[in-house]
Amino acid sequence: MESTASSRGKPRLVLMGLRRSGKSSISSVVFNKLAPSETLYLETTTHITKESMRTQTTSSFMDFQVWDFPAQLDTLSQIDTSSILKSIGAVIWVIDAQDAYFDSITRLVSWILHLQESHPSVIIEVFVHKVDGLSDDFRADCFRDVQQRVMDELADEKCDHAPVSFHQTSIYDHSVFEACSRVVQKLIPAPQLSAMESLLNSLCSASGMRKAYLFDVQSKIYVASDTSPADPDAYKTCSDYIDLVVDLSDLYGWQRPEAPRDEHGNLKDPSDDMGTGEFNNQTAESTMVMESSGAGYIYLREVHKYLALICIMNEDAPGDKKAQVDYNVGVFQQGLGEVFEETQRSAT
Repeated sequence: MESTASSRGKPRLVLMGLRRSGKSSISSVVFNKLAPSETLYLETTTHITKESMRTQTTSSFMDFQVWDFPAQLDTLSQIDTSSILKSIGAVIWVIDAQDAYFDSITRLVSWILHLQESHPSVIIEVFVHKVDGLSDDFRADCFRDVQQRVMDELADEKCDHAPVSFHQTSIYDHSVFEACSRVVQKLIPAPQLSAMESLLNSLCSASGMRKAYLFDVQSKIYVASDTSPADPDAYKTCSDYIDLVVDLSDLYGWQRPEAPRDEHGNLKDPSDDMGTGEFNNQTAESTMVMESSGAGYIYLREVHKYLALICIMNEDAPGDKKAQVDYNVGVFQQGLGEVFEETQRSAT
């Protein structure tokens, strides 16, 4: 558990749900890089567990806490909500699609009503989980049924305006990473996210790219993408390339200087180094891959120690556009540094 000094002020991403719904598995696979097959040996959560995305031993661009609630504490009467809900950024409620979910929906609605009354700014996300074990037709029916039941109960309570989003997830494919990416993006300040999306749109337009993502390498969560329609297959391809590059970097990567720390010994915000540190550092380790994979060319470039830009080019994009693409990515990298520099100035 991190110290009070290191955890103060960090937004919280809270995982809730009934026993064996898959909360701990999601946390372990997405944020701790545990292999999905290893989650079979996880013990049942018996107390609130807290983890930081950025500590003295782990380096991530994102800086928030992940709290995993045990099932027995999911009722409002059993916890001190005034202290627990402080600084919460988002609640992820996990529903086991392979089990009876009526009790889970009842508890979820109770939490939504409480949050709308006391903390209406908290983001509420519902993961209809373990859908990998369902047929396509039954998966769609189950997802639609959960949505309908939740929204009907909220409408009965005159609370159908609550900001609730639903996602189909499984730890055995990329759906859980994509769902968590969408949740994390809602925790990013709107002006900062909008600026990053605008930069990615400009890059795609200037370089003939079909889709572009900005990934946090540590977690494989993308913190931003261009605004073109999402393509699950494109995300899967990009995520696989992140895995490949991380594996190769472990074997052949060079050791960078130790990241700067503050007076408490905690890693400083990566955005503090805009312009002088890893951002705009032309000697920073980077990887470029362009190859025909049946779905266009893949371009990957490390634009920061913690962030990687990965794009899918148009199918007719020839390899001799490398110089142009490299130049455009350099301009994008510079603009990204300015975005975070401005965000830091606004925060102070």
